[in-house]
Amino acid sequence: MGYNIFAIVVVVLVIVTIAAGVRTIPQGYVYTVERFGRYSRSLGAGLGLIVPYVDRIGHKVNIMEQVLDIPSQEAFTRDNAGVTIDAAAFYQVLDAARAAYEITNLNQALLVLTMTNIRTVVGSMDLDQLLSHRDEINEKLLQVMDAAASPWGVKVTRVEIKDILPPADLAGSMARQMKAEREKRAAVLEAEGLRQAAVLKAQGAKESQILAAEGRKEAAFRDAEARERQAEAEAKATAMVSDAISRGDLAAANFLVAEKYVEAIKAIATAPNQRVVIVPIEMASIAGTLGGIAEITRSVFGTDPGSTSEPHLARTSRSLPPTTRPANSDGSVPES
Repeated sequence: MGYNIFAIVVVVLVIVTIAAGVRTIPQGYVYTVERFGRYSRSLGAGLGLIVPYVDRIGHKVNIMEQVLDIPSQEAFTRDNAGVTIDAAAFYQVLDAARAAYEITNLNQALLVLTMTNIRTVVGSMDLDQLLSHRDEINEKLLQVMDAAASPWGVKVTRVEIKDILPPADLAGSMARQMKAEREKRAAVLEAEGLRQAAVLKAQGAKESQILAAEGRKEAAFRDAEARERQAEAEAKATAMVSDAISRGDLAAANFLVAEKYVEAIKAIATAPNQRVVIVPIEMASIAGTLGGIAEITRSVFGTDPGSTSEPHLARTSRSLPPTTRPANSDGSVPES
């Protein structure tokens, strides 16, 4: 009976000893092993063995990346503007032994370190720079925090400023300043638009005037060319009449004089201030005029134009009977 009890005690002691020497470490953790109260080694994730009754587990260190929420705090900028800042820090334990034995409370130490460095960085910057350069603030805090936490076996991966809140009165002033700046930019843009519109309008007027001047130039050139051709035609006609007169053909001279005479009467009849046209001449006067021209021609050239002028005068007298007619409303003489 006594032997059985001893065997049972031995078996139980062996089982307890084996259980005390075997440890299962989860992923993302490192256990420190202490032998007689002194750090001996570290156990990684998986199955770990220790010497029962000699070694023990000292600290269970989380080596995953962790986030540390920094509570809101007030800080003053270089230009004495008070702001409220919220932040967050991310860190990871790289050396479990130093994180366990170099610092008493790692989270508290990192929290205090972050808050003090935030005040330091904020105090070195103006308010405008603080509000517009958050990346620069994060970079400065990261460098300082990483250097300070390195002896503890900790790597500070990121420091992020969540929010920067200026005082209410200062925020109102900034809002008014921003509004004034935007109104200024709007006025500048409107003035620029008006200037460009005026420039485009002036350019359009300039091009229009240039085109009009070119049109007038082309029209004047065409008119001059037409007058030149008309003068050439008149000169040619006059030369032909002169040649005809020199050959003793008085019919050409009579035709030219009659044409000018009719054109003169037409000009009088079509005058804009004429409503009634009175022709104070007889058709016989035309014949007399033509006869006088014939006499002058006969005296110059010493020829007898009777054979050609008289029938022509008779035909002229018959074709142009004397009349006096009222003019039309547009100033022209109506036809019979």
